[in-house]
Amino acid sequence: MSFHKQLRDKIITKEVAAKRLNALRKAGKKIVFTNGCFDILHPGHVDYLSQARDLGDFLVLGLNTDRSVKKLEKAPNRPINSEQTRALVLAGLACVDAIVWFDEVTPYELIKYLQPDVLVKGNDYAVETIVGYDVVKARGGAVITIPMLDGYSTTALIKKING
Repeated sequence: MSFHKQLRDKIITKEVAAKRLNALRKAGKKIVFTNGCFDILHPGHVDYLSQARDLGDFLVLGLNTDRSVKKLEKAPNRPINSEQTRALVLAGLACVDAIVWFDEVTPYELIKYLQPDVLVKGNDYAVETIVGYDVVKARGGAVITIPMLDGYSTTALIKKING
């Protein structure tokens, strides 16, 4: 599978991400981090990611690997789309600057490693319970929740497809 270089270049290792982020920080840029599975991309995801990007200068998306999604036990048939497919679709969004896979159930270790300035999740989370809250707050960063767009969810889409 050969995809456009611009898409592939957004999908990076945590080590490459850390180097990019250090250079951006030195230039005075604000780094935003969010994470998720993003199994079947829908308008709710796009709206959420656009809002997250507006909170800084560079948006890093921590993307659950297939194995990580399985560990979350969302459903036996999840993820629907492979990690490579999910990453490539997300890379096509202008609001997403970098995608870094993580294999654990939570992105805690990735957040510790990347040290973002802003940590974002949907408002279905209480700010203090967001994974990585302690790491970001210890650095003087912000942890923010974003309102979710009503009527959209991957689970609902799967139910609709299955009839």
